[in-house]
Amino acid sequence: MEPEMATRPRGRRRTALIGGFAAVVVAAVGVAATAFAGSTSLTDDFSDGDTAGWSKSGGSWSVVSDGGKVLNQANAGSELARMFAGDKGWTDYTLQARVRPGALTAGGAAVGVAARATGSSQFQRLVLVPGAARIEEVRGSNVTTLSTVALASAATGWHQLRLDVIGTRVRGYVDNVAVGDVSGRALKAGRVGLLTVHASASFDDVSVSAPAPTPAPTATPTTRPPTATVAPATTAPTTAPASKPPTTAPTSKPAATPTVKPTTNPAATTWPTPVRTETLTETKKVTGPFDGGNVRFIGGAALGDGGQGEGQAPMFQLADGATLSNVIIGTPAADGVHCLGTCTLRNVWWQDVGEDAATFKGTAAGQTMTIDGGGAMHASDKTFQHNGPGTMIIKNFQAADIGKLYRSCGNCSKQFARHVQVSNVTVTVPLKTLVGINPNFGDTAKISDVTVVGGTAKTVICASFKGVTSGEPTEVSKVPDGVNCVATGIVLK
Repeated sequence: MEPEMATRPRGRRRTALIGGFAAVVVAAVGVAATAFAGSTSLTDDFSDGDTAGWSKSGGSWSVVSDGGKVLNQANAGSELARMFAGDKGWTDYTLQARVRPGALTAGGAAVGVAARATGSSQFQRLVLVPGAARIEEVRGSNVTTLSTVALASAATGWHQLRLDVIGTRVRGYVDNVAVGDVSGRALKAGRVGLLTVHASASFDDVSVSAPAPTPAPTATPTTRPPTATVAPATTAPTTAPASKPPTTAPTSKPAATPTVKPTTNPAATTWPTPVRTETLTETKKVTGPFDGGNVRFIGGAALGDGGQGEGQAPMFQLADGATLSNVIIGTPAADGVHCLGTCTLRNVWWQDVGEDAATFKGTAAGQTMTIDGGGAMHASDKTFQHNGPGTMIIKNFQAADIGKLYRSCGNCSKQFARHVQVSNVTVTVPLKTLVGINPNFGDTAKISDVTVVGGTAKTVICASFKGVTSGEPTEVSKVPDGVNCVATGIVLK
């Protein structure tokens, strides 16, 4: 249960009747707050040395000296530490605070501010994460990323965070750089908060006021990457660093990408029942449309055993322009489906993925492989492999117990710029990585409206690799950067 706000008065407390409603004004040395019709305000610079007026939920909070007084959360091991203040009846307002992470090295690490908190685990928040800033909505165990901007300096020094909540709109800025502007959100009122996730941090100069005008931005918002796993956790300092430098703007700004509003249409969860089972003793070549009528196909011994051995033959080979529909692929599945050019896989289901579910072997940058509907289970490594140039589209799809949903080839002898679009997809864990790309070869990924059932803050939505033409690629990031990889509408539940 959420702890109640501390009520110990440090100054005068008075109640008046305004327009038929009781109005409470708390005037304190450290926290000055008002909550009545037409007024929402709070200020605290912690110069009084305590946290009166704030209520704690997790973590180790105290006011420390740092060239002045600041509020410090020292327990970097705390999964979610929060301090709340204000009134649950507050609706539209601007929350601002100076925030300095102590460390952002643990998986899922984040620090920031929260608005419209109606409980200890229901609010909208603006957080700094490794290499980025993010706007998120938290509803219990469900965390929806609304927007992200790359921020190379996220883990370094002090940052000015500003979160505007106005009607159904949520807008965030870090050092006057726009993180996002998202409409259509349902939370309408609540308190403010300061928070950390697997990290320590310092906070200062907290203020709540009537909604402020839009600042002159220094960068245009980009849609956000989701939750990421970074290097193994290290022990964070238990006190704030020795100095408190002035706020500085980030050193890099990503290219603009429009913010996409998440949808609420998860992929279908019903699998078709096979009408019968057929064995393919050789690869079936498809040159036009082929509708399997929900027949289950399994591979004969000549195609391969459906394991992870390289060089297995495909069960289906699609020529440029071919369409494969309403097919169930059983086990053994050999190397699934090979697409030699523009092709469409519509309502294709893999009951037990073999080497890969499908491989895109296009020959031209303008070719597109579209996977629309269907599902896949039990892929020990990759589900969809992209070897040639072009764009792969994965939409209205579901998967469970997979290593990766998509991987751009990391060590093909001939490399290309590859692109992937993932939308309206539901994945049930285990999941190692949703999407893996090679930005050094020009790869891009656009991910939207993805639900990870059983996902956590450690779920990797987009991993970046340094691709090679021989040897093994090197993973360089587990965090979508908002430029090469843009992710929005990610729901972990």
